[in-house]
Amino acid sequence: MDKRSNFLKQRADDSLFYHLFDHLPGVSFFAKNTDYQIVCANLAFLERLGFRNEAEIIGKTDYELFPRQLAQNFRKDDQAVITSGEARLHIVELFFNSQGIPDWYITNKMPVFDHHKNIIGVMGTVQSYAGRHQAMQPYLQIDDAVQYIRQHFREHISISSLATMLKLSTRQLNRRFQDTFKVSPQAFIMKLRLQSACEDLRQSDHPIAEIAIDLGFHDQSSFTLQFRKQLGITPSKYRKSYQ
Repeated sequence: MDKRSNFLKQRADDSLFYHLFDHLPGVSFFAKNTDYQIVCANLAFLERLGFRNEAEIIGKTDYELFPRQLAQNFRKDDQAVITSGEARLHIVELFFNSQGIPDWYITNKMPVFDHHKNIIGVMGTVQSYAGRHQAMQPYLQIDDAVQYIRQHFREHISISSLATMLKLSTRQLNRRFQDTFKVSPQAFIMKLRLQSACEDLRQSDHPIAEIAIDLGFHDQSSFTLQFRKQLGITPSKYRKSYQ
């Protein structure tokens, strides 16, 4: 038996390696079983979702923790890892951080095997875009534009002005957004607006028309059209599902 196997065999059942991640700032860790239920999570993951202890989150699925569109994306990646047995690394995803500020996150997912090499789940780490600046040099080429959009996504944003800010042509800016986030700057802005809308619909009783205007839409109709297009449900039905 090699040294690693011997070491792991001697490890106590309650020796939870993943709590080491509690001492890595900005890194969240989770693991799910093949029913896609959370079976363990570190402190950063709990705090990001508003939980105080691990027992509160055990057994929950992404559909109980995140807006439906996000949960669907997470489930798709989990299924791919569990089905193929192969890791999915450097997945770039958008959602709100613990302060309610929209941010891009980098997720790494790997399969979990039992002693017989059967897949019993998926584990992963999540780290914010802001927390990985030094490790994300390609992304930094458009960092000023990303930061500007994060701060002003509720307002009208000129793509040509963003390009000028970076001393790029509009075409170059579009290409760099596509290379980095797989979406155009316009789609990036729309994702932020709709994610913010999800937060508002879930956590406030503000009229839908008011939310639409606050997020920079011309009216409630245009907001509803984009919301349904991206999430497959109207804002009113989305809100009712959380009441």
